[in-house]
Amino acid sequence: MKFGIDRLLAEPELRAPLKGKRVALLAHPASVTADLTHSLDALAVLEDVNVTAAFGPQHGLRGDKQDNMMESPDFMDPTHNIPVFSLYGEVRRPTADSMETFDVLLIDLQDLGCRIYTFITTLLYMLEAAAAHGKSVWVLDRPNPAGRPVEGLTLRLGWESFVGAGPMPMRHGLTLGEMGKWFIDYYKIDVDYHVIAMEGYAPDAAPGFGWPADRLWINPSPNAANVNMARAYAGTVLLEGTTLSEGRGTTRPLEIFGAPDMDARAVIAEMHSFAPSWLRGCSLREIWFEPTFHKHVHQLCHGVHIHAEGTCYDHEAFRPWRLQTLAFKAIRRLYPDYDLWRDFPYEYELGKLAIDVINGGPALREWVDAVDSTPEEFDDLTSIDERDWIEERRKNLLY
Repeated sequence: MKFGIDRLLAEPELRAPLKGKRVALLAHPASVTADLTHSLDALAVLEDVNVTAAFGPQHGLRGDKQDNMMESPDFMDPTHNIPVFSLYGEVRRPTADSMETFDVLLIDLQDLGCRIYTFITTLLYMLEAAAAHGKSVWVLDRPNPAGRPVEGLTLRLGWESFVGAGPMPMRHGLTLGEMGKWFIDYYKIDVDYHVIAMEGYAPDAAPGFGWPADRLWINPSPNAANVNMARAYAGTVLLEGTTLSEGRGTTRPLEIFGAPDMDARAVIAEMHSFAPSWLRGCSLREIWFEPTFHKHVHQLCHGVHIHAEGTCYDHEAFRPWRLQTLAFKAIRRLYPDYDLWRDFPYEYELGKLAIDVINGGPALREWVDAVDSTPEEFDDLTSIDERDWIEERRKNLLY
């Protein structure tokens, strides 16, 4: 199997249109070739590619910013002597000055297949800027490690944000190259767009279901440590809008959840009792952990580890967004007055609860908080959006 960057390097005819053009690269630490050379270094040594600038998304080109809402500065790359512009610093959208440093932008970002993962919003902003400035955009495609399954409510009108680039469910099932096609169709963006597609990508094939077994995992962001996290992330990211720890400050962030005042055994039992079908495809394990930073720092937490891996993993059955929602519901049923929802300006969105910003509307929170809500009514509401998205995305699939 070959990723887009590997094909571009191996096939001179693919990069022939770049000759005589100024080329920029949007990348992060996981932007590496099959032999783990960073894409910027690999492109810079090519005689027929003139790299004149680079861009970094959230967490930076170097991936050095650990937490959310930690901004990166612009800097000069000391090896290649080119400017590196931050798209998560003083600006989220590229400036006119930065757009004048190139003719063609190559985007080589490992995504997680989740609406809230901000790299897809950065893709949208770059497509819009490229259209406005007459630039070309090439996506060097990479696998979606969460695969093709779709899950979640569609983001509602008026809830667009940096973690909500458009009306899609939480787990969208597209590669970055396919997402670019959808953005262009949906927002009617007039831009010169190309995808260097992967070869041999089989998103429905075991054992990887989107992630090839022969490819090493490199963190695309500091807390995206493995494929298990990527699979669980469409659910565990909801924890960022709660008072529960999502495991930041531990070695398994966004695979676990818990709190000092939570009885994990009782929560797991209540989850099995209330909506057992939402727990298929994975195993839940009771754990104890003590975060070294972030929520509940240096406090012993009772928690749950979600294992979407090994013999317990069923790719089609696993539904992480429902699983995490069910955990919230179990906590609410066990502890009706639990202070669950965290109130702060998540991704700089003022006047809205973080859980609602993350979920693209208040429906999830309202279902959790309603005393008489049932799994069936939540399934009915969500399934409509999921079916509609599966049909809508069909024309943009490349594989």
